[in-house]
Amino acid sequence: MQDGTYQCTTCVPKIKVKADGKDYPVAGSPYFSSVAVQVMSNNDVNITEKHMDEVVYTETDTVSADGNTLTEKIIDSCTPNRESVTGEETFKRVSAGPAGASPISGAWQVQSVKDVSESGITVTYDSTKDGLKASNHNGEGYFAKFDGKEYPIQGAPAHNMVSLKRVQANTIVEIDKLDGQVHYILRMTVLADGQTMKVTETDMERGTMTVYTMEKKSN
Repeated sequence: MQDGTYQCTTCVPKIKVKADGKDYPVAGSPYFSSVAVQVMSNNDVNITEKHMDEVVYTETDTVSADGNTLTEKIIDSCTPNRESVTGEETFKRVSAGPAGASPISGAWQVQSVKDVSESGITVTYDSTKDGLKASNHNGEGYFAKFDGKEYPIQGAPAHNMVSLKRVQANTIVEIDKLDGQVHYILRMTVLADGQTMKVTETDMERGTMTVYTMEKKSN
């Protein structure tokens, strides 16, 4: 954020718009078609994304007084049923922005995620004889076999085909594609307790890898 312009070089697609609160068109996203960035104060910025004039995502970024912590609060309704998901992420500063830029400028790394809506973090898996049926509260899901072949994903604009392979008795590799291009690779391993699953998620678009643990919910 500098000289009245907001720029995100790691966003997909990349964003560069004036930070004047007005809607500017952004091409290349299946989720949104315009972005508005509003500077609320020296340390606070609001970001609003719309699709066809409908608000689908809002984000409020607040930088701490010492400039080393960024708190991001989101409301995400980029879902087939438009059910909003809320959450809060905390980032630590990795590098500073250019001289004279807003405190929000620079590189940030996620440290914690909290207060996420249940609909945003719950996935239901049903085992079949030779595959899986997956679904979540947002209307996304698939039914695929462990044969490495591609099967359709319903309700997910960012990926429309999935393939599954069982690489070990308790480990499955999922590959998500959009129009033939790999977007995500997930390696899911159920641990010995049978109640937790370690997931390694590789985002091919952004070149990032995230490791997290999922817990089985009791019925």
